[in-house]
Amino acid sequence: MRNTSKLSLLVVLLASIGYSFATFAQTEDPLASIRKAGQVKVALASVPPYIVLSPSGEATGSSVDLQNMVLKELGLPALTPVVTGWDAMIPGLQARQFDYLGAGLNITEARCKAVLFSMPYYAAQIALFVQPGNPKHLKSVAEVARRPDIKLAAIATSAQQTYALRQGVKSEQVMIVPDIQAGAATVIGGRADAFIVGQFSIANPKQKGLEVVVDKDSPVDGSGAAFRKEDKAFRDAFNKQLTLLIKNGAIQKLYEKYGIENGDVEAQLLGKFTKASDLVPSCE
Repeated sequence: MRNTSKLSLLVVLLASIGYSFATFAQTEDPLASIRKAGQVKVALASVPPYIVLSPSGEATGSSVDLQNMVLKELGLPALTPVVTGWDAMIPGLQARQFDYLGAGLNITEARCKAVLFSMPYYAAQIALFVQPGNPKHLKSVAEVARRPDIKLAAIATSAQQTYALRQGVKSEQVMIVPDIQAGAATVIGGRADAFIVGQFSIANPKQKGLEVVVDKDSPVDGSGAAFRKEDKAFRDAFNKQLTLLIKNGAIQKLYEKYGIENGDVEAQLLGKFTKASDLVPSCE
């Protein structure tokens, strides 16, 4: 009876150890299920020229190439794009509809409570887009606040509008526009003196008749890949390879490949960061 009890206890212990090893292995290797599936499903949205989606659902652009380079180093296939609305990305990730978010979601304190972010692969400060020659001689948003005669175009509820109001720009100075194209048009048409948005938000501004004035005192806004909280090992492995590609200049070569203006400036800015918490301290 005693021997039987000991044997039963031994079986239970071995089973428990086996279960623990299996659980540990699963926790340590979140990429196993992806390799087994043979594809990496990634939520994307159109963010030209970084991500360009064709009508057939194919994805190209510097950000797509960059992510595929990371996946290759991890021994994974090229990403399979899943075109997704911005509001549906985090809920879809948590519902396991895709393996990670690759559209370049902005890194914020609120989002860091729900997901894990990679280091930023897009970063920008706030800028004023003005007419060529900067006729009003603007250098910062704080200066706009000191000059009530200046008319500023901004996208409603954007981080840039919030920053302008915090700097003391009066609401009556702000002309609300629906999108980037409309903001650029107000300055080109002379209806506003400047359009406030991220410094890389308008591709080839000189060709469009605009000049960029970066507010050097503004915070850096960044975006990166996002992962489920339980996929920390996946995020860390992804982040390690991403950091190498940014530090060794590969990302700048991609900017050159896709004709992204001021890619060298963006690459230098990205080189200052290695993790999401460098931008938002509360992020894991």
